Amino acid sequence: MRARTRRNAGAALAGIAVIGGLAACSADSTGAVEDTDTGSAAEGSSAAPGSSASYADGEYTAEGDYATPGGQESVTVTVMLEDGAVSALEVEGSGGSPNTQRYQGEFIDNIEAEVVGKDIDDLEVSKVAGSSLTSGGFMSAIETIKSDAAS
Repeated sequence: MRARTRRNAGAALAGIAVIGGLAACSADSTGAVEDTDTGSAAEGSSAAPGSSASYADGEYTAEGDYATPGGQESVTVTVMLEDGAVSALEVEGSGGSPNTQRYQGEFIDNIEAEVVGKDIDDLEVSKVAGSSLTSGGFMSAIETIKSDAAS
C-alpha cells in the first residue's frame, strides 16, 4: 500500500508543478474568444484597489468558446464594471446538447455569487457547480472584456 501512496503523491506533486508552471505563463486571447460587442464605456477610467490595470466603467459583452467531448460550445458574458469591480453579470449559454444545457444552466445559476462585487483582475473561476469546461469559456470571455475595458 505504501508504494502506491508514494507513486500517487509523486504524480500529484508533478501535476502541481505543471499547473504552477502554466499559471506563471501569461494568457493570450488568440482565436479562442470572439468579441461580440465593443461595449460602451463611460468617460474616464478608474483603477481597482490593488490592481495594476485601469478599466473604464461601463457594460461589456464578449463570447467565450470552449471545447467539450460533444464539440465546441460557447457562453456570452455581459459584465457591468464600476471602479474595476464587477457590479452586475449576465451569462447566456449556447447549450447544444442536453448535457451541455445542464452544465451551463448550473454554472449560470451559481456564477453570480462567485463574481459580483469582486475586482475583475481577481477573478479565477475554475469550476462552478460541477462545471469546469463552462468556466473555461467564461474566463476566456472575461479576458476579452478586460482587454476591451482597459484604458
